Amino acid sequence: QVQLVESGGGLVQPGGSLRLSCAASGRTFTPYYGWFRQAPGKEREFVAAIRWNGANPYYADSVKGRFTISRDIAKSTVSLQMNGLKPEDTAVYYCAAKPDGGQLWRRGDWNYWGQGTQVTVSS
Repeated sequence: QVQLVESGGGLVQPGGSLRLSCAASGRTFTPYYGWFRQAPGKEREFVAAIRWNGANPYYADSVKGRFTISRDIAKSTVSLQMNGLKPEDTAVYYCAAKPDGGQLWRRGDWNYWGQGTQVTVSS
């Protein structure tokens, strides 16, 4: 079992930055950690993923070049640095963890989820 708790959401103006953090406890050597987001009326979508040791970051095309995922093994945290935020980035952001196998982008292949944190990009 892995427990995940997100923090760092909030309101930011377009073009601004936010840093989300996810604290993991339990079986923290789960192979992959990632971030998904869900906007009102939309499906939950993949944002970024990283191996448990901080290797092989992978991003959705919509955030590539603006968002950076990182992992601090000593602190058991996964962070998402979001720069150049746009109104369309507004969503609830969820931290997640998964075993090997399946697809990183497929929501159903992720076993563990946090409660989510709201990110609103608006002027």
